[in-house]
Amino acid sequence: MKIISWNVNWIRAVAQKWFKEFIISEKPDIFCLQETKAFEAQFLKEVGNIDWYNYVWHTWTKAWYAWTAIFYKNDIEIIDTKNDFWEIDHFHDDWRVTELEFFYKKWWEKKQVVLLNWYFPNWWTRADWTEMVSYKLEFYKHLKKYTRKLKNEWKQVIVTWDYNICHTEIDIARPKENENSIWFLPIERDTIWDFINDWNLDVWRHFNPNKTDVYSWWSYRAGARPRNVWWRIDYFVVNKELINDVESIDYLTEVMWSDHCPVMLKLK
Repeated sequence: MKIISWNVNWIRAVAQKWFKEFIISEKPDIFCLQETKAFEAQFLKEVGNIDWYNYVWHTWTKAWYAWTAIFYKNDIEIIDTKNDFWEIDHFHDDWRVTELEFFYKKWWEKKQVVLLNWYFPNWWTRADWTEMVSYKLEFYKHLKKYTRKLKNEWKQVIVTWDYNICHTEIDIARPKENENSIWFLPIERDTIWDFINDWNLDVWRHFNPNKTDVYSWWSYRAGARPRNVWWRIDYFVVNKELINDVESIDYLTEVMWSDHCPVMLKLK
């Protein structure tokens, strides 16, 4: 099973740059998009139907930036989909979360998996930095509580996202210069470590504990991408029971059509 996650930074722009051809070429079983910035009707107009896929789209009715969507192949055994979280304000604000629950089959096993596709709060979503950091920390608190609830129901959990945080120094090209920057504040990093250590694993760091110079987001300024100077803020996190089912994870840095690159997770 191949799952791709990608912050496309406006799907209508990426649609003009071989997005559909990329999906057809890679043939992911599931692909998750963040920052689509478009209504479902706009996506269908710009991209059109993608053969063999169904999808779950956000439900918001006004244009904004944080929207997410999940596409999945018709032959996946789906249990449920979810595109609203009215009961949790931090998830519901800006329609940041889409969810797919499905059966994952491997030999004689059949596991119930919940895939969460998130776009995490960023500093410019609030006017004041202090307010934004407080908002982000509350978001993480709800995330931990929600994923723990799923695991207590004996479900496997995959969380993919634009994290908007580098949680280790080797996830950022200039850690010293950015130690007081949003996305790398000690309190943000500590909160994320608390979530990851709650029976979860950052899949990339699990398999590549010391690998450097692998990033997923580059500023459009100052030739950051050609110089490979920026941040790893896009992740797959899984609960520890599922890590043995992971075959590989890769950052597709050669895909250039967004300021983020896609991340690809393969299950055995």
